[in-house]
Amino acid sequence: MIRILLRLVMLGAIAVAGWMAYFVTTPLKLPQTPYEFTLKHGSSLRSVARQLVEAKILSEPWSFTALVRFQGKAGEVKAGNYYLEKNPTPLRLFRMITRGDVSQSEIAFIEGWNFRRMRQSLDEHQAVRHDATQMTEREILEQIGAEEEAAEGLFFPDTYYFSSGMSDLAILKRAYQAMQTRLAEAWAERDPLLPYQTPYEALIMASIVEKETGRASERPLIAGVFINRLRINMRLQTDPTVIYGLGENFDGNLRRADLTQDTPYNTYTRFGLPPTPIAMPGLGALQAAVHPAATRALYFVGKGDGTHKFSASLVEHNLAVARYQLNRNK
Repeated sequence: MIRILLRLVMLGAIAVAGWMAYFVTTPLKLPQTPYEFTLKHGSSLRSVARQLVEAKILSEPWSFTALVRFQGKAGEVKAGNYYLEKNPTPLRLFRMITRGDVSQSEIAFIEGWNFRRMRQSLDEHQAVRHDATQMTEREILEQIGAEEEAAEGLFFPDTYYFSSGMSDLAILKRAYQAMQTRLAEAWAERDPLLPYQTPYEALIMASIVEKETGRASERPLIAGVFINRLRINMRLQTDPTVIYGLGENFDGNLRRADLTQDTPYNTYTRFGLPPTPIAMPGLGALQAAVHPAATRALYFVGKGDGTHKFSASLVEHNLAVARYQLNRNK
């Protein structure tokens, strides 16, 4: 009986060893070549294997996980962007991601940037191939497969790794697809009673929230104020949309006359949301737009320290303006 068990164990070990030998030396079938993928910072080995499956590099995660653990390298997987010129074997892929053979170029798109600032960053990057520099906004959207009419707000702010010489259109497409994914996830989890008709309207709101405050704790409250205003058909009256509407004519000083100059983005003269986003919202602003705080507030004013005073009535708001704005100006 013991001999039979030992033989079974040996046969099992031989089978596993044979499968592993076959697995590590058989080239993987990439979706296309060359092919790029990104491993996120702070990922565990299990998460890395799952990301490789999601990127359609691996068909299942367990064999590759076993390979990495067998080599004793479970804690040595390096995050970053990787560039594969041809179909690698799992062994080659393992060595690449544990050595950290990443593409060295990267570009960061910052929360709150508008599309003009984003294009400037791409145009100034020396490692980017500049295919879109002379293109119109509409042409760029067509090239990346976007169906929207305006590019503003469609790109997710993040750090993108890429191989030197990659087209700016390819980078824009990745940022666009990242925003589409984030927006779809946020929309699926939204409060169903919110006054949005489409995910795009939630994106517009998120962009306003992004520009109104840099404080993560205040974003749901800011969104809550604007939701309250939409529900009672009250103008949003938010300065960032007015500034966006002024475009390059804005000199850094918002004047009273600017608030009465009608543009599609002047939420002092027009009801409802502006026609497009006004900036790139980050994940926090997206979450605030679909999960606003439950509040009675209809107004807020900056305190001068980066935070805001929220008020439920105009009388209370005027007192806050006198306290935090007028006195400070004097």
